[in-house]
Amino acid sequence: MSEISSLPANIVGWLKGREELSYIRFLTEYPALKKEIPLKRTTVAVGIDGMNIKDSFVENDEGVLVENEYCRLVEIKLRLSIHAPFSSGGEACHEAFTDIIDCLSFDSGLDIQSSGCDNIVSDRDTDAFVLTAWATVNASLCPAQSSSLDFPSFLSKDLLCGSHINNDAIHLSQEQQLQLSEPVVSGTYFGSGASSKSISLGFKPKLVIVVANGLPLMHVNHSESKNYAMFAVATQMGNSMGVEITSNGFKVHQNSSMVARECYPQLNELAITYCYIALR
Repeated sequence: MSEISSLPANIVGWLKGREELSYIRFLTEYPALKKEIPLKRTTVAVGIDGMNIKDSFVENDEGVLVENEYCRLVEIKLRLSIHAPFSSGGEACHEAFTDIIDCLSFDSGLDIQSSGCDNIVSDRDTDAFVLTAWATVNASLCPAQSSSLDFPSFLSKDLLCGSHINNDAIHLSQEQQLQLSEPVVSGTYFGSGASSKSISLGFKPKLVIVVANGLPLMHVNHSESKNYAMFAVATQMGNSMGVEITSNGFKVHQNSSMVARECYPQLNELAITYCYIALR
């Protein structure tokens, strides 16, 4: 059985596991499964009403859209045949439809583009009200690694179990993954005595804290009537004297011309080890 034809069965299996939908009996239309007669509780049959496959285009390095010869886009229209007992009333059909669409849209990870329903009709054969509803799903079809002909599942079974939503490797960029796995970077640098020194981190930090290792935050030189700051903090919104954030890390200063309230930065003194903490 192909992955597309097995989609209704996969969705049915996932919906059956939802506690909030436990009042509904789910089944597939193809192959058809028998409904209770007379109907005792709300029953929903899931099937495929049709699909529309079209070419896929991707942007190349020059920003031009080119046809993707390995993948195509598909829009699948799912059909939901909702049956509710006469005793429950027609509103039970709409209640089931709303609950199902909410689960598929917000919990399953399916790319639901639209949904709707027809008018409620009565079915004397099953003593039930019947509502035919639908939902369109966008996905992509790409060739399997082992074959140039077959297409793998555009919707993995893991997705229907919810792991697709929680898969950070799929939904987060490399930078975002590093923010989670390594949100804070720490290190040291050795003072060179130059008026400034750039520290490369490979990213633009949100926060940087620099302090001279083993020394006080402030040093007072009474003979010269000067104060020296051996500690500084910088953010992307602003910074204290002596340190600034750059696009690739941060920059520290040891500059006699840089002074505020008779205090000078001393963040690159020769032969002094400085420690820093940077937040991605």
